[in-house]
Amino acid sequence: MKPETISRIRNFTIDRDWDQFHSPANLAKSISIEANELLECFQWSDTDYDLEHVKEELADVIVYCQDMLDKLGLDVDEIVNAKMAKNEAKYPVEKAFGSAAKYDQL
Repeated sequence: MKPETISRIRNFTIDRDWDQFHSPANLAKSISIEANELLECFQWSDTDYDLEHVKEELADVIVYCQDMLDKLGLDVDEIVNAKMAKNEAKYPVEKAFGSAAKYDQL
């Protein structure tokens, strides 16, 4: 995410004095709630959905994720790359290519 976007998210929270409500538990709940609102966009059809609504709900998830990163003092690149290294080890290309099987079923 661009630094100016991250600053905008942070300033939105600061300007409203909402950090007091952003405990890790509250943010995790908010991420889950917004992710479910995103899922609701596809409730009755995998192909017939409102892209604008999807974008709004996806943005809500991303904003709360950035708030969680800030609250916990985490770096998005660091944690994503650490997780990708684990995923790459669990799902080697030669076993996982073209398969939806879980790593312990490969």
